[in-house]
Amino acid sequence: MVLAAEAWSQEALATSAIEGERLDLAAVRSSVAWRLGVGKQDGPQATRSVEGLLDIMDDAVQRCHDPLTHDRLHAWHAALFPSGYSGMTKIRVGGYREHGEPMQIVSGRVGRERVHFDAPPSSRVPGEMDRFLRWFNADSEPDTLVRAALAHLWFETIHPFEDGNGRLGRVLVDLLLARDSGEASRLFRTSQRLLDRRRDYYANLERAQHGGPDVTDWVCWFIEQMQAACEEASTVVDHTLIKLRFWMDHGNQTLNERQRKVMNLLLDARPGGFDGGMSTQKYEHITGASRATASRELIDLEAKGLLQQVGGGRSTRYYVRLHGWVPAST
Repeated sequence: MVLAAEAWSQEALATSAIEGERLDLAAVRSSVAWRLGVGKQDGPQATRSVEGLLDIMDDAVQRCHDPLTHDRLHAWHAALFPSGYSGMTKIRVGGYREHGEPMQIVSGRVGRERVHFDAPPSSRVPGEMDRFLRWFNADSEPDTLVRAALAHLWFETIHPFEDGNGRLGRVLVDLLLARDSGEASRLFRTSQRLLDRRRDYYANLERAQHGGPDVTDWVCWFIEQMQAACEEASTVVDHTLIKLRFWMDHGNQTLNERQRKVMNLLLDARPGGFDGGMSTQKYEHITGASRATASRELIDLEAKGLLQQVGGGRSTRYYVRLHGWVPAST
């Protein structure tokens, strides 16, 4: 559950960051911890819009097998914009857009906007969404990742709401993954992967929206990203288990706060992640300890079997004593 809580928190940050919105990580973590009943729940209060985003993400997983309906999408949208405003702009909330002109999807500063594509005019949105929902609920595409790719592209192309379409479109991906993997889908950091590839993400979406009915390139690109996200999630789980076993093996050791902080930093960095290993100078900088104290506490960690020394003199470095984590002495 702790892993799921952290993944969910990072996903909320990532899906908002894709749209250029920054959330308070401490507030998100506190709310997620409360929802899952794990970890510390004493962070700052999340805003109503953040709570709304988490409500939507939770609903997608908890009710993944329920039909997707107009009313459910409208409720999601209302939760995303509880004030009725997007920034300083009042928008239609809890309903599809109704202005008469086609909706242009643009980016860039005012006066230098770039038009990516024209979404269907508002008059067509109810009918387009009827078609989309019939397909979405029919389960006619057996492959979950193909279905998620098509659902996301189709929803983003209709662009049924005045704002929030990107976040809601990615929640649809969460829902479909949850139908296939249940609660374990919370570990898949799909939005984080798309954020890391944001330029490619937008470019591939745009090409698919401007092309013909053959969207094979988009589907292949999307599946590659989802597979990479799953592999990254697996790596995180594996590393967390390594860290857990390490502390189980050394749980009887008495460490001070500085020593525990440094050990966790080294473990979180993974093999080779903490460039050049831990030195007395680095320990001093990280903990604020004196040079003598840093040296003494590192020697103590080695004596207790948590670290292994490599080199000597000014070249002395310490590494976590785990198989494959300690480089060969030179």
